[in-house]
Amino acid sequence: MHDSPESSRSAPRRRHAGDTERRRIQSIETGFALVTTLVDAATPLSLGDLAKRAGMSAAKAHPYLVSFINVGLVRQDVVTGQYELGPFAMQMGLVSLQRLDPIRVALPQVSALSSRIGHTLCLAVMGSHGPTVVHISEASYPVHVNLRPGTVMSLRHTATGRVFAAWLPEAVLKHFLEREAGDKAVVTSVGHPSPTESAWQADLQDIRARGMARAQGHPLPGVNAFSLPVFNHEGQIVLALTCLGPSFLLDTDWESPIAASLKQCADMISIELGKPAV
Repeated sequence: MHDSPESSRSAPRRRHAGDTERRRIQSIETGFALVTTLVDAATPLSLGDLAKRAGMSAAKAHPYLVSFINVGLVRQDVVTGQYELGPFAMQMGLVSLQRLDPIRVALPQVSALSSRIGHTLCLAVMGSHGPTVVHISEASYPVHVNLRPGTVMSLRHTATGRVFAAWLPEAVLKHFLEREAGDKAVVTSVGHPSPTESAWQADLQDIRARGMARAQGHPLPGVNAFSLPVFNHEGQIVLALTCLGPSFLLDTDWESPIAASLKQCADMISIELGKPAV
C-alpha cells in the first residue's frame, strides 16, 4: 500500500505550548530599533542621527520611518525634517500607564528591599476612610504593633498619613481630615495633641523638601518609622512606602543608609509607574 501524494508531502510542524522557538518577523524587530531610539532620546532627531544611533544606514532607516509615519508611530516635522514619536505611540503609552497597577508594580521592589534591610515594610493607598495599609512584608524579627492589611492610618499623627497629606490636593486632604476626626478606627497618637495649623503646614513643607516623613516613638511607643511617597505618570501620589522598626534598631537619621535605601526604592517604583527620572 502506497502513501497518497497528499500524505507524502511535508506537512507543517504543529507547534506546541512547550516549544521554545517562536516565529519572528525580523524586519519588524530591525525597524523597531528606530522607535526605541526615539524613546531613549526623548527629543526629535534628524534622519542621520537617528539611523546612526539605531545602528543602521540612513538609506536602510528611511523606508521603516515612512511606514511608521503611515501608522502613526512616528511623525516628521515639516519644517525641520526631524523625527519624533507620533500620535499613536503617545496613545499606546497612555493606555499602558493607565493600566498599570501600582501595587503590582511595587511588590517585587518591596520584597527585594525587605530581604536586604530586614525591617517591616508596608504599602498604603488612599482608601475610602483614609491612608489604608494594603500590604505588609514582615521583618525578620518581631515588631509588636497592631498592624494588618486594612489598617487606616491617621493623616495627622502617622508618618504614612503625613506623606499623603503632603502631596494630596488641598480639597481632597480637607475632606479626609474632616472624615478622620472622631473616627476610632484610625490609628492615631495617644497622648500627643494635634499640631497647631502653623506647625502642621511647616511639617508638610519639610516633608515635601526632604521627600519623606518620619515618626519617632509615636503614635506607636517604641517604634520608629520612615514613609515615602510613590508617584504615577501624572505626578500624583498613589502609594506610601513605610518602614517600621523598634526605636533601638531603626535609625531615623535623615542621612542614614536605611533612608537612602527607601528613597531609592520609592523612586524606582515611581519611575516604573511613569514618573520621569529627575
